[in-house]
Amino acid sequence: MEYVPNIIFAVILIIGIGYFSRNVKKLFRNIKLGRDLDVSDDKPQRWKNMSMIALGQSKMVKRPIAGFLHVIVYVGFVIINIEVLEIIIDGLIGTHRIGLHILPNAVYGFLIGSFEVLAVLVLIAVVVFWLRRNVIKLKRFLSAEMKGWPKSDGNIILYFEVVLMCLFLIMNATDLEFQALNSGNVISQFIAPWFHGFSEGTIHLIERSAWWLHIIGILVFLNYLYFSKHLHILLAFPNTYYGKLTPKGQFDNLEAVTKEVKMMMDPNVDPFAAPPEGEDAAMPAKFGASDVQDLSWVNLLNAYTCTECGRCTSECPANQTGKKLSPRKIMMDTRDRLEEVGKNIDANKGEFKEDGKQLLGDYITNEELWACTSCNACVEACPVSIDPLNIIMQMRQYLVMEQSAAPMELNNMMTNIENNGAPWPYNQMDRLNWKNE
Repeated sequence: MEYVPNIIFAVILIIGIGYFSRNVKKLFRNIKLGRDLDVSDDKPQRWKNMSMIALGQSKMVKRPIAGFLHVIVYVGFVIINIEVLEIIIDGLIGTHRIGLHILPNAVYGFLIGSFEVLAVLVLIAVVVFWLRRNVIKLKRFLSAEMKGWPKSDGNIILYFEVVLMCLFLIMNATDLEFQALNSGNVISQFIAPWFHGFSEGTIHLIERSAWWLHIIGILVFLNYLYFSKHLHILLAFPNTYYGKLTPKGQFDNLEAVTKEVKMMMDPNVDPFAAPPEGEDAAMPAKFGASDVQDLSWVNLLNAYTCTECGRCTSECPANQTGKKLSPRKIMMDTRDRLEEVGKNIDANKGEFKEDGKQLLGDYITNEELWACTSCNACVEACPVSIDPLNIIMQMRQYLVMEQSAAPMELNNMMTNIENNGAPWPYNQMDRLNWKNE
């Protein structure tokens, strides 16, 4: 009977980590559904971006209030959970606060004291975040795409953090051995008097209950991440590493199309000559993207990393003028469609069964795509290097090159360029008359 708690703890730990591993495997599988993309260039710059943006939160603090609060939650939550290592060791081998037996009391007290201060700061930050969402009701949290689950998800994660921080403080406050040290209990010493009227056995029961609930809560939180926008806690690091390095105003051109245009402009090329052997292989099977499988794996990683913070949409000039485009919705729709495709594969034993749906049309409309001004404001605003514009441009490319479904104004312009060498409907013979218009 002595080892029953340790066995129960090991079983819970294995189940929690096992389920998380299963979901991580499914996550990687879904991301790999995208096209291959070589992002092995300039590794030093990529490491720098990850260090500055994901670890250093450099883009987050551009909005000082939200950025500062986020840094508190981020640093506090990560550092406090270092204590999870001690809990795991205690749970597996049956010790109690093994850190006290390994570290000097002063060092251990300093660590736990720092954790307690951070826990209070996290609680304060979380309360402010909750007020901003539910009382102040900031505009960027009220968009159409933030109704239902996205709104609930944002609050659920805040409640999670409140409960976990409170359990941590209660666990310390009711640990009589720890309180007797009078070292490290910088916050819990003020909570301990709340339990003075209880018997020693009851206090011990409360401490053990808080301990168990805290570690179980951590495991539940870990597995909740897959279903939540807070997956960015893990994915922000690879996403910023694989983020775009080329100038933000630079667009990708299809090599096959570029070659064709150059041939058209070369007077020495015989337009009736057969293409060189193997040249047709460079022509893609499909221009642009209409579904998630047509996007690159980096685009799909972007979709899973989206924090739904709405900074992109709040900076979007098209959205500000009342158009339907919301860069945040583009990323959320991409993620939702990818999840739908993943469930389709799961239900069909590893094979995707055509479901008559696609990202374009069923999730994202033509109107949204053509509202984009390609200004890159959304890309610049994103705190974790997500690129909604790249997805928009690929889907536009599909509309133009596969469906000839560009807006009339754009079709007219392209026809004029083809026939007249300029966007205006004037004959080339009259070029000198309108070149200054």
